[in-house]
Amino acid sequence: MAHEAQTRYSDLILAKLRNELVLSDGLVFNNDYEGDPTSGSVKIPVRDTEVAVSDYDKANGITATNGSTSYTDLIINKDKAVNEIIDGYDAESVPDKIVAERLDSAGYSLATQMDTDGGTVLLAGSTPLNVASITKTNIYDTIVDVRTAMSKAKIPNDGKRYLLVTPDTMSLILKSPEFIGASSLGDDVKGNGVVGKIAGFLVKEWNDDTANLAMLAGHPRFATRVHEWQVPVHIQDLAGSGNYIGASAVQGRRVYAHKVLRSVAIRAVYAPGSLTASLAAATGASSSGKTVVTVTAGNTGTTYAYKVNPSERATFDMTSTAYNGTSLTSGTTAIAVSAGDVIEVVNLSSSKVKAVTYLTVEADDIAE
Repeated sequence: MAHEAQTRYSDLILAKLRNELVLSDGLVFNNDYEGDPTSGSVKIPVRDTEVAVSDYDKANGITATNGSTSYTDLIINKDKAVNEIIDGYDAESVPDKIVAERLDSAGYSLATQMDTDGGTVLLAGSTPLNVASITKTNIYDTIVDVRTAMSKAKIPNDGKRYLLVTPDTMSLILKSPEFIGASSLGDDVKGNGVVGKIAGFLVKEWNDDTANLAMLAGHPRFATRVHEWQVPVHIQDLAGSGNYIGASAVQGRRVYAHKVLRSVAIRAVYAPGSLTASLAAATGASSSGKTVVTVTAGNTGTTYAYKVNPSERATFDMTSTAYNGTSLTSGTTAIAVSAGDVIEVVNLSSSKVKAVTYLTVEADDIAE
């Protein structure tokens, strides 16, 4: 019976989570992987070329070709838990209404955290586009430019390209005559939270306040999300804890990770945008396990700061005190990292965040 309850509780939270995710599976991320996430890593198939087609010879047949699918390892780097105490009830007497309320809240909280972490990985793995501004007169042209860049990079234009837009950008898109409202789209599209379509992109509003971010375009084939219960959700009696009397808790652990498979398939548009950077292995004494960030484009007369794997992304005009990052000297500061880490770099002017960029650390970026 306890096992059946764990399955039921976990399924309820998953249903809530899927409903609340803005960066949803199927629309933004695929779930193609091999292995068990609870073991700590999985393998993700990566295929950049399609099946070869050639002329058929009736006499000799056709030479077989080998697929170019390879696999990349994805370390499961997020382990999140819920442990909500329910006072006044042991595990056997908790009312269903209270359990349902806690499960609903847990699903929402998990979705919010997964969206935050997934968004950070998307931005770090994306190809950024910095524009001076986005207005009602150039919003469509900007989106078409992104579309063109993705088409030239041979990203499929199969109706699955998406565009996540911040509220300010959404207001401009809604006023654009090229925007097609959701009422003209199929029910399956609307059911995923898509509000319309423009320049071939499925449009979904993303209430994100990352500094200078206007929109994020992509295709679900080229970004993967892996998630699984490490410990299924259950009601845990706390009588034996030594601290709680007549209390229980809703507990559960979910592990997950995200990965961008092709940078050119994910496009982040910043407006105004003026910060780009690159990574390289640190050099000199005591450089093992470290990387350095070199700012390749940024505002003059400003300073820079960074965080590794930020729990929240920097917002525009956030004070340096509130940001609480580590001071960065371009091309000099050695940062201790591991492959797969995300480095957030902010541009500070008058002690306020004015621009931001994100970098994904690869093995080659780390000194041995």
